[in-house]
Amino acid sequence: MSAIAIHADAESAAPADQVFAVLTDWPRHAEWMPFTRAEGGHEVGAELVGWTGIGPVGFSDTMVITGWRPGRRVTVRHTGRLVRGEAFFDVAPLPGGGSRIRWAERLDLPFGPLGRAGWLAAGPVVQGLMTLGLRRLARIPEAEAADRVAGMSPA
Repeated sequence: MSAIAIHADAESAAPADQVFAVLTDWPRHAEWMPFTRAEGGHEVGAELVGWTGIGPVGFSDTMVITGWRPGRRVTVRHTGRLVRGEAFFDVAPLPGGGSRIRWAERLDLPFGPLGRAGWLAAGPVVQGLMTLGLRRLARIPEAEAADRVAGMSPA
């Protein structure tokens, strides 16, 4: 089995705890990560199930939460047949009130040499989707904060 590592980063003007709240609201995953939906728990030992695909064509990604630091970090172990390895999301406060989001994966590629060859083509696409997803995630709490402020302002 071959292991690969991949990560993506983004910054948000929103505070880390607000970004983390959106990040770990698993049903909202589809709002920011293309072609993916998720559901699951919020504590060490809880299960997560993600679905990546278009319509009925795709795969299930089962995970177990292995670490949970509220407002800052969640780590998982991928336990599925296709996706195996570890991952984490880390949301760190930045000076001025914003936050930096990092998503990192260490995956065991399936299918031996064929999986390694496939990763040469799929890796850049996965990297691009992770980056796009984190940028979209970063904007959600920013937009929600702007909506709250707009709702409070006089008409």
